[in-house]
Amino acid sequence: MDKRVVITGLGVVSPNGVGLVDFTKALKNGTSGIKYYENLKALGFSCCIGGIPSVSEELKRNYFTELQLKSFNSSGILYGCIAGIDAWRDAGLSIRETTDYDSGTIFGAGTSGVEKFREAIYKLDDKKVRRLGSTVVAQTMASGVSAYLGGMIGLGNQVSTNSSACTTGTEAILMGFDRIKSGHAKRMIVGSTSDHGPYLWGGFDAMRVLTYKHNETPEKGSRPMSASASGFVPGSGAGAMVIESLESALERKATIYAEILGGEVNSGGQRNEGTMTAPNAEAVQRCIKKAVANASIEASEIDTINGHLTATRMDFAEIQNWSKALNLKGKDFPYINSLKSMIGHCLSASGAIESVASVLQIHHNFVFPNINCEDVNEQITSLISSDKIPQNTIEKEVNIVAKASFGFGDVNGCLIFKKFQQ
Repeated sequence: MDKRVVITGLGVVSPNGVGLVDFTKALKNGTSGIKYYENLKALGFSCCIGGIPSVSEELKRNYFTELQLKSFNSSGILYGCIAGIDAWRDAGLSIRETTDYDSGTIFGAGTSGVEKFREAIYKLDDKKVRRLGSTVVAQTMASGVSAYLGGMIGLGNQVSTNSSACTTGTEAILMGFDRIKSGHAKRMIVGSTSDHGPYLWGGFDAMRVLTYKHNETPEKGSRPMSASASGFVPGSGAGAMVIESLESALERKATIYAEILGGEVNSGGQRNEGTMTAPNAEAVQRCIKKAVANASIEASEIDTINGHLTATRMDFAEIQNWSKALNLKGKDFPYINSLKSMIGHCLSASGAIESVASVLQIHHNFVFPNINCEDVNEQITSLISSDKIPQNTIEKEVNIVAKASFGFGDVNGCLIFKKFQQ
C-alpha cells in the first residue's frame, strides 16, 4: 500500500541566511544575500556579484573534525553536510553508533569540489602527485556530498547523489518521496547543494546570461519578473529535508512541517523548440499538469507558486506555461514568487533551497515577497494580475504550494506541498 510522506526536518545554508531561524527571518523581511566580490572583477568577469552563504570557521567545527577541515576544500560538500545534519537534528533524530538501515539520502549536486579539483591539477602539473592527499577522490567524486553525509550520520539505506542541472534538488525530493511511498525506506534526507566561485560561475559569465548592470548595486541585481531584468545572479548553498512515512512520524510524535502530495519529472527531449538551454513548452506544461494530477488536487486549490524564474527573458515564457498548464489567469492565478530575487540562482542547489522556502510558507502562513520587482514586466501583467506578484510579505493561510524547477538539458520537475491534515 502506498504510504503518505511528510516533512519532519528542514536545514538550509543560503546566501541570505544559514539555519532556519535566520533564513525564515530573511524571507519575511525580503533580505538580499547578494554581494560584490572583488576577485571576480580581477578575473575579468562581467558579473562581479553573487550569493555566497556566510559560514564561519566556528560553525564549521560544529560539523567537521579538525582533521577533516585541515584538508577540506569543497564548498558544496560543506554546505550540503551542514544542511543535511541540521535537517536530521531538526527532525529530532540522533546520530547512532550503529548503521541505520531504515534511513538513507538522495542528495544532489551539479559539481563537487571544484576548488579541490583545481588544487589537485596544479599539484599534478608540478609533479607532486604524492602530495594530493587522501581526500581528493572523496571531495571531487560526483557523489561526494551523499558519501560524506551518509558516513557522518550512519545511513544504511540508499545513499546516492543525483544530478539534473537546475532541476537537481526538486528531483532529489521526488526520488526520496517515491522510495518512502513504495515502502523501500522509512525516512530519507533529500536535498541538493552547489559549490560557489569563479571556476563554476565562469562558464555562465562567458555565455553572457549573468547580469553585468548591478556591480555597484548588488542587492538590486537579481530581478525576476522585472521589466529591467538583465540576466541572473549566480548563487550557492544547500537545502535539505528529512522526509518520512506518516506512520513513522506519528510513531515518533515528530513535528510535521507539511506533506508531499506528489510531483512529476520529465524532459522535453530537446525537441519542439526545446534545446540544451531552452525548455520545450509542451513538456513544461505536461510536467505541471501531471504533478497536479499525481497530487490529486485541482489547480484552483494552489495558493502559491514558487517559480523557477531566473530574471532572464524566459520568465514570461514560464508564466505562460504555468497559466496554460493550470488553465488560470488574471486574478484567478495563484500568488507567485521567486526566491532568486533574494539569493540569486543557486544552480543545482536552487530546487532544494526554494523547496525549504516553500514549506516554511506553509508552516508559518505567509507568502514571501518578490524584491526588485517594482517594475513588473508588462508582458507578465497582461497575463496575470499584478497583485499576484507580491512586493511585500503577505500574512495569510497557505495550504498548498507548487514548486517547479527547469534545467539545462530540457529537464523539468514539479512538486506539490500541502499543509498536513491527519
